[in-house]
Parts: sequence; structure tokens; C-alpha cells
Amino acid sequence: MRNVVSLVLGGGRGSRLYPLTKFRSKPAVPLAGKYRLIDIPLSNCLNSGINRIYVLTQFMSVSLHRHIRQTYRFDNFSGGFVELLAAQQTTDDVKKDWYQGTADAVRKNVRYLEQPGMDYVLILSGDQLYRMDYQKMIASHEAAKADVTIAALPVDRQAASSLGIMKIDASGKVDGFVEKPQTQAQLDEVRMDPAWLDSQGFESRGRDCLASMGIYLFKRDLLVDIMKSTDHDDFGRQIFPSLIDTSHVQIHVFDDYWEDIGTIRAFYDANLSLTTDESPFCLSCAEAPVYSRARFLPPTRIGGGRVKDSLIADGCVIEEGAVIEDSIIGLRCFIHKNVTIRKSIIMGADYYEGDLELTQDKEIGRPPIQIGEGSVIENAIIDKNCHIGKNVRVVNESGIVDGDDNVVCVIRDGIPVVVKNAVLPDNWKLG
Repeated sequence: MRNVVSLVLGGGRGSRLYPLTKFRSKPAVPLAGKYRLIDIPLSNCLNSGINRIYVLTQFMSVSLHRHIRQTYRFDNFSGGFVELLAAQQTTDDVKKDWYQGTADAVRKNVRYLEQPGMDYVLILSGDQLYRMDYQKMIASHEAAKADVTIAALPVDRQAASSLGIMKIDASGKVDGFVEKPQTQAQLDEVRMDPAWLDSQGFESRGRDCLASMGIYLFKRDLLVDIMKSTDHDDFGRQIFPSLIDTSHVQIHVFDDYWEDIGTIRAFYDANLSLTTDESPFCLSCAEAPVYSRARFLPPTRIGGGRVKDSLIADGCVIEEGAVIEDSIIGLRCFIHKNVTIRKSIIMGADYYEGDLELTQDKEIGRPPIQIGEGSVIENAIIDKNCHIGKNVRVVNESGIVDGDDNVVCVIRDGIPVVVKNAVLPDNWKLG
């Protein structure tokens, strides 16, 4: 795979994931207690034998840059790299400003693709949860003699309205593309015969649409030419609708778990699905592990209580009487006695507080970074480094769908999200 280079797009402002994106970019959002979203596409690349990777970043990217620098290092003989390409102005820019879209981000970095030995460019998103062997996609691309291949996910009509849907012929060649079809007429225009999916060895199960996953494989020379000859900002809305008339655009069907982590609800549901016996995404896959930064933390100590269907990361202390069910407990969590946590994501802490920090907490009347004794957290997300006192209740008992509470807690999609570094004093309650 030395002739393949991958571009991982770092995403936009991530406003639908706010407040998790208040201090970080979307790909830097923690996942499953010890990973970050960016670890998914990077791990897929490495497991597929692709080790020449550029990550294009723009918004709130400091923590993402730090994570990548500390995690993805290669020896001097492999030729591999994970290189960060932050948004920047150059003398060649037509638009001397931030990335305007997915295609504009690639265009402003096209010089890095014009190196010898690069035949294919694999474009990926940095905020999706899935496991894919890109070698299979490259093989189907070569077998079809395609110019571009788009990874396609079979979906039903209900899901189609939020995705880019492709129309194909009997060979899998794309001859139509509609971005987020909203009407019945638009859906009929790109509808696939479910029998075609069955004929390819997949089970249609009533699904009659093929959605773009935002994963693209280009012939390098074609991509460079497109970037230099057009000023389109977006692949889905602009480039592909025009490209299918002039080039061979093929699909590669992927019929497995895939989740676009675009909203608080999607993030919450995807994380908690990892705690079940029948998780759709296996974190312990021997053939295709998920890589992340190695941390030198002690094992988690559980002094008592009950833990059921949950993921507990390294370096935690869980005291007696605690009840943890269907939840994710992140790094360095200190959970005191008689705490109840149900169907929640506790992201943990970036550091342990030392004597100096604990003294400062005491002097200003602030609880340490912890979940204080007797607190109850249900159906919620607690971001990193939160100071939570005793008998705190983070429970959306009023059923609020969207709302703010003194800045420290934001409700999105009915899920309370305690923001990073928040302080919830003793007896604080939501509402």
C-alpha cells in the first residue's frame, strides 16, 4: 500500500456536538473511555497497511494535534507518517481564508499529493465509528477500472433523508447522486432495486438506497486535476454530481456497522452501545485493533459496589456502595461512596490532582475532580476534569429537550452534558 496516501478530514465547527466541541475539535472528542474519534480512521488505515496519512485540521485543534503527536510515531525505515496539515494561508490560495468545505480543504493541500509514488488518494472523515479494511475497497476499485470509488452503505428510505444517496447501474457504476433527498420524487430518482444487493452477496432486508459514507478513493492524477480546474467547495453537493457524467465513479458496498458521530444523541447512543454483550463494534478485535496513546496509569481499583454492563478505563478508583450500570467510566475517575451512575458517559480527567491542587480546591471551597459521595448521574454525559460535590443530581427529571443551566450543564437531545472543567457544588441539581 505504499502507492496510497490517506487524507483524514478533521471536520468543521462541530456545532451539533456542542458542548463537547466547546474546547476541542470533533475528531478529538473522547470515545469509549480511553480513545478519541480520530483513532478510528487512523487505526483502520494502519490495519489496512496504509501508513502515509495526512490529517487536515482547522477548528479547536490543539488537543487533537497533541494526541496525534504523542500517539502515531513510526520508525525511520517504514516510510510511514501521520502528518498534521492545519488550515493556513499561502500565496497560492485563491480564497485566502478557512476551509470552505471538504473539497476546498483538499484543494488547499493538493501540493502534498503531488509527490512521486502516489497512485491513489483515500479521503476519510475524522468523526465516524466503523471498522473497514480499505484493501478490499482498493481491490474493487482496481477490478472495476474506476476513476473514483465511493464507499456505500445500504439504508432504508427513513435514513436516506440525512445522507447523500447514489443511483447505480447493474455494474455498480454511479449514474446519479442526490444529497439528502427530502421528497418522495427525489427518493424514487435514486432508488436501488433490492434484488441487486442480494445478487452481490448481501441481504437487502428491504433496504433500497445506497448512501455515501464520506469515504472516497481517487486516482491521484484525477483528483489533482479536479482540484486545480474547479473551485467547488464540497464533494457531495458539487463535485460528484458533475463528475459522474465525465468519469467512471464506482461504489464499494460496505454492509456493517457505521455511525456518523454528528450529534449529541448519536455520540451518546454509539458509546453506550459499546457496553452491551452484543456490541455492534468490537473494541477487542484481535485482527484489527483500535490504537490510541499509551498511558502509564495504574489499574482501576474497585473497593466495592456493583458494576454491570459498563466499560471502566485505567486509573480509576471506585469506592464501596457505588452502583454503575450501562455506563462508560473514563480515565482517572474518582467515584466516591454510594454514587449511582446509570446509562451515562463519564469522560474522566486529564490528570490527577496533587497536594497543591487539592489544597487550592479546599481554599476556594471547590470539590476536587471527582464524583462526590451520594451523587446520582443518569442518562447524562460528564465531560473531562469536572469537580462534582456530594449529593449532586445530574438527572433530566423535567424532560427538557434542549436548554442551558448556568453554563455548567447544557441539555441537548434530552441529554444533560456537564461541560469540561465545570464545578457542581454539594447538593447541586439540574433544573
